[in-house]
Amino acid sequence: MLKSQRITEYLNKTRPIIFIIYAIFAALATYSSMYAFRKPFAAATFDNIEVWGIDLKILMIIFQSVGYLISKLYGIKIVAELKKERRALAIISTITISWLSLLLFALLPLPFNIIFMFTNGFFLGMIWGFVFSYLEGRKYTEILGAGLSVSFIFSSGMVKSIGAMLIGMGISDMWMPFATGGVFFPIMIISVFLLNQIPEPNPEDEALRTKRKVMNYEERVSLFVKYSGALIFLIIGYLMLTTLRDLRDNFAAEMWVSMGFAGSPSVFTLTEIPVSLVILVVLGLLFIIKSNFKALMVSHFIIILGFMILGVSTYMFSLQIISPMLWVILTGAGLYLGYVPFNSMFFDRMIAAFNIKGNVGFLIYLADSIGYLGSLGVLLYKNFGKGEMSYLNFFISSSYFVSAVGIILVLLSARVFILKSKERELSKIELSSNDV
Repeated sequence: MLKSQRITEYLNKTRPIIFIIYAIFAALATYSSMYAFRKPFAAATFDNIEVWGIDLKILMIIFQSVGYLISKLYGIKIVAELKKERRALAIISTITISWLSLLLFALLPLPFNIIFMFTNGFFLGMIWGFVFSYLEGRKYTEILGAGLSVSFIFSSGMVKSIGAMLIGMGISDMWMPFATGGVFFPIMIISVFLLNQIPEPNPEDEALRTKRKVMNYEERVSLFVKYSGALIFLIIGYLMLTTLRDLRDNFAAEMWVSMGFAGSPSVFTLTEIPVSLVILVVLGLLFIIKSNFKALMVSHFIIILGFMILGVSTYMFSLQIISPMLWVILTGAGLYLGYVPFNSMFFDRMIAAFNIKGNVGFLIYLADSIGYLGSLGVLLYKNFGKGEMSYLNFFISSSYFVSAVGIILVLLSARVFILKSKERELSKIELSSNDV
């Protein structure tokens, strides 16, 4: 389905730079389109609308987050086992159902329509794994992954800006999410077609990054148990990053109002452009490192750097040393320097460094499922336990904690991987001695 052998053959033979540009464009366009079905409602405030005594927007985020969380749990199995020839259909069908969910949300009265925010989140939760499966296990995966990751930095702000503009044109808060999805639906279909033409990794890719394969239940359990010492630290760190990223993303409108930027739709996009460029350059350059283990260690350092930027910039903002605009840019850069590697190059290099027979889908969705559980938990705590604190102040307070604890967790993970690498080298020496 949606396959052009002619384009695939051309991409197999063309120069690397052309392949890289094509693959980034196709993946970026596909995932950016998905965001138009997930995030535009965050640009609306749904003022004075409550259900069961709870702010409507809070309920929408909760229901969508629960759907997204359950989708991530399903994704541990589905993404890891999905056959390559079914990926394009999986992307189109799940996004279409999520769009129809937004239609039903707009058509049905409160509170019956809220359930469709759950279905919207559920069917969008596996898109990342479907898209990234086209890019993993390649010589240039860092560049491709960084390019794709720009989509959930830049696109989140972009679709919120478009949503805010549609509201300014007279479309109601309730209909705006469906309308924004309608703008992007044709773009999504074309993008998936282009994405589906990307050829499979070639022999050089497999030699450098290990051949990727589907993983059954026993293989997934075995992988986790073997590397649980590092994975537990990493997943806790990722949980905190996901929580804070979602807080910044979902309540950007409220935070900007608190900082005096009400009625400025462009601010959502303008602050994310420099963040996107930083992530693209810093993480894309990882492909230069040929040693998979060294690249894995450098990824640890980049994540630690992200935690440091988050904490230091928040402290400077609190002292009014930097402006609100610069603070939002720096916290975005810090969060995404930590967050993005987990969704692309970190686990890709881990698999290659330790010659693991599998794919990154399992590891990404294992981390994601726990990450979104934390995000949902903090959302509930903030709104039902700390409701008197503004989103801006809550974000500031959380940033200090996440920064400090995150650095410690990633350092512990790096130590475990170093020990694992030494054990592996000793095993190789022992095997060589036995052969002699």
